[in-house]
Amino acid sequence: MTDSATHLEAEDVHIIEKDGRQFILVGTAHVSRESVDLVRQVIELEKPDCVCVELDEKRYESLSKKKRWQTLDLKQIIRKKQLSTLMINLVLASYQKKLGDQLGVMPGSELLEAANTADANNIPVALCDRDVRVTMRRAWKYTSFFKKGYLLATIIASLFEETEITEEKLKELKETDVLSELMAELGQTMPELKTVLIDERDTFLAEKIKQAKGEKIVAVVGAGHIEGVKKALHEDRRHQMEEINTIPPVSSMWKLIGWLIPTIIIGSIILIGYMKGAAVAGDNLMYWILANGIPSSFGALIGLAHPITILSAFIAAPITSLTPVIGAGYVCAFVQAIVQPPVVHEFETVLDDISKIRRWWSNKLLKVFLAFMLPGFGSLIGTWIGGFEIISNLTTP
Repeated sequence: MTDSATHLEAEDVHIIEKDGRQFILVGTAHVSRESVDLVRQVIELEKPDCVCVELDEKRYESLSKKKRWQTLDLKQIIRKKQLSTLMINLVLASYQKKLGDQLGVMPGSELLEAANTADANNIPVALCDRDVRVTMRRAWKYTSFFKKGYLLATIIASLFEETEITEEKLKELKETDVLSELMAELGQTMPELKTVLIDERDTFLAEKIKQAKGEKIVAVVGAGHIEGVKKALHEDRRHQMEEINTIPPVSSMWKLIGWLIPTIIIGSIILIGYMKGAAVAGDNLMYWILANGIPSSFGALIGLAHPITILSAFIAAPITSLTPVIGAGYVCAFVQAIVQPPVVHEFETVLDDISKIRRWWSNKLLKVFLAFMLPGFGSLIGTWIGGFEIISNLTTP
């Protein structure tokens, strides 16, 4: 580092010399005003050929475009079955906002400052983190079946708890990044997540930093990634990139189960008709319709969905339960988004509203999520009740 920069905090700035190139790693706390100032000073003093930041395109957009929620095409998100991803992103954003409100600096501000300072000095910026959607999907994939339920329950509970920043908590936040910190809170009993959230991203960050053009590179990453990135910079891990940047496919076992259940139900009704007559088969079919339609529409009713959404839940559930291609929740969410579309101010307040239980029923965007979750849960209950009854009738003389 140049003499003019020697006053910078040595423990936060690390220099790696490799193959005639210089990598200046700036380890930051994502909740620290001092880190914001530090990255600006390093970039302005060093004038590197490129500035790498620990962001992917989605997270950069989240930080740099404050009104991005207003421009969401909600119906398109539902069509692409990305509503669950949107919910997770909202949870992350709400968590970040809670921290920012208490600390006076929004988590990730130092990363945005790095990008802005580079732009102001006409220095190229490289976004070097893995797509957050890939990270979340891989974390979900490698969470065991039983811990998935625990993780979901903890996510729901975390939405409504107050985040108090103690001295101990602040120290923890300074040693990790917001994404990893949140996931650590949601699943402290799941050490297997460390591989996806930390180790794989260390490798990804290091390889992307090495791909940056120029002889002098400044890389701004969370302090918790520094040691892993330093180690990875000295190694050739290019062969790992394709695997760790791939969303794991759905298990063939789950695909089989997805089609096996409707096959069993439809086959059982046909067999009942063959063995006991069309009238009995018709009764079982009506039972299936009611067993699915009633709890699904009741779920929509609990969510105070529009009457058309409630009717859609009753109609869709018996049909969607017989195909793994689409669920009743997506049908209801799409209908709800059409008949009661969210207005601009509800996108603006959603990050506050999402942590207040009663506001889920007053914010139309959150009501779309209720229309997605509650009818879907009702349909799941109906599938088991209806399926049990039909199979019992098949085996009863």
